[in-house]
Formats: sequence, structure tokens, C-alpha cells
Amino acid sequence: MTNRYESLNAADAEEITELEIDLLLDGLYRRYGYDFRHYARSSIRRRLQYRMNREKVPSITALLERILFDPEAVDRLLQDLSIRVTEMFRDPSFFLALRKKIVPELRKLPEIRIWHAGCSTGEEPISMAILLEEEGLGDKVKIYATDMNEEALNVARKGAYRLSSMQSYTKNYLQAGGIMEFSKYYTTTESEAIFNRELMQRILFFQHNLVMDRSFNEFHLIICRNVMIYFDDRLQQHVHQLFHESLSVNGYVGLGSNESMLYAEEVSKYRTVDAVEKIYQKLH
Repeated sequence: MTNRYESLNAADAEEITELEIDLLLDGLYRRYGYDFRHYARSSIRRRLQYRMNREKVPSITALLERILFDPEAVDRLLQDLSIRVTEMFRDPSFFLALRKKIVPELRKLPEIRIWHAGCSTGEEPISMAILLEEEGLGDKVKIYATDMNEEALNVARKGAYRLSSMQSYTKNYLQAGGIMEFSKYYTTTESEAIFNRELMQRILFFQHNLVMDRSFNEFHLIICRNVMIYFDDRLQQHVHQLFHESLSVNGYVGLGSNESMLYAEEVSKYRTVDAVEKIYQKLH
């Protein structure tokens, strides 16, 4: 990955690189409790290379030494390893499918519990709160939005985003079936859009690690989109099991466009609600 390996043949360089990655991920887990050992290796390699360049260290081993003794270096590495790709009403057709196919079923419930797992900086849980408000379900919904990255959660709790993003977010909102003026849901400063307090009070943001932590409630809908694509097969199966344990009977799970329930061990326990939008219903 760096010039340090140029004196080695390709096979030896690859073997040493893999060993160094294993040692770094094991050290990160044993020292700080963050487990990235079953994340997709190609993604891990890219992010470690980026952090090595930023830290100006010659090898993964040198990066490991730095994070073992420098908590601030750990925080910087965690920002690189965390997944933070999101926007309001991301993939509008997914939210439109929720509005048409899932909301009518949720409407029958006396209360609604929704879990957004891997919520990043909070745009999608807020989108969900808006959707349910428009469907007249705001007063009986509680949205639990979790992420392993505390810095991302701090952004989410503020509910304040770049004003320059609102044009594209408004387009997403309308394509997702929005029926109001999107600007109704936020106030503005010179540079930020701040979402209304009433919406934010429907969402509880807190830290939860899909790799390490257990189920914490029973949910009628779980949303976890384009997170598991960064996990290896073993970790994906673990998360599928966690979600199955966390869903009520007849509850729903929504995955990302590049993810599927087809290869999960629990696939026989679900029916497909929307194959294109990757929405499934738990049967038993």
C-alpha cells in the first residue's frame, strides 16, 4: 500500500498488508471496543490508506501504533471508517413505496415504533418524521435513530443542515410524494435550514453499534439502507438476525438498493413487499 512494500514480491506484500490490517482492526477492537473486523476488506483498505496519507505514516503498523497511544488519532480514524452517505428522502421511490404500501398498515396500530439503524447525520429519520406527519400519524410514532458515530449523532440532534442542500432535498421530497411546501418544515439562517422542534421531538438519537450491541425494543418498521454493503457475509447474517429479533410479527424491514434479503438465513421468515425497493415483511 506504500513504498515500504516495494522491496517485496507481490504475494509477500499482500500477505503482510493483510496481516497488518488484521492487527490494526484487532487492536482497535481490544483497546477501544470498536469492531470493524468483519467489514468489507476492500472498503477498509481504501479508508486506511486515506488515513495513513493524512497522518503521514509509512505503514499500517505505524498507524496502529499511533491509534494505540493517541485517542485523537482514534477519533480521526473512526470518522474515516464510519459510513456517512445520506440525504433527505434519499432514493425518493423508496419513501414513496413506504407511503403507499406500508403506511396504510401502520395506520392500524395504536402506536408505531420505527428504528433507523445507521442513521448517520439524521436526514433520513427526519424524512420519515415528515412523511408520517403528512399521513396523520405523527402523534403516535416514535422514531429511534441510531449510529455508532457519536459525532454524526451530534449533527443529527441539531437538525440543522446546509441551506444550499435544500433545493435537492425539496426535489427528493416531491418525488417521494410530498404534499406540502417542504420549507414548511424548517426555518432558515444565512447558511442553515433548521428543522422544526415538533418534528425533532419525535426522534430519539442515540449510539448503537450493529456489530456489538443487542436488540433494545420491538419495532414495527426497521430501516437500514446501504449499510450492510460494507459488511462481510458473516456480519450481514448477524445483522439480519438482529433485525429479525427486533421486529414485531408482521413488522417490516427496508434495505438499501444494493442489498437483499434473498441470501439471508432468515429469508424464509419474510415475504417480499416490494422487490425493487427492498421492503420485506416478517412472517414468523
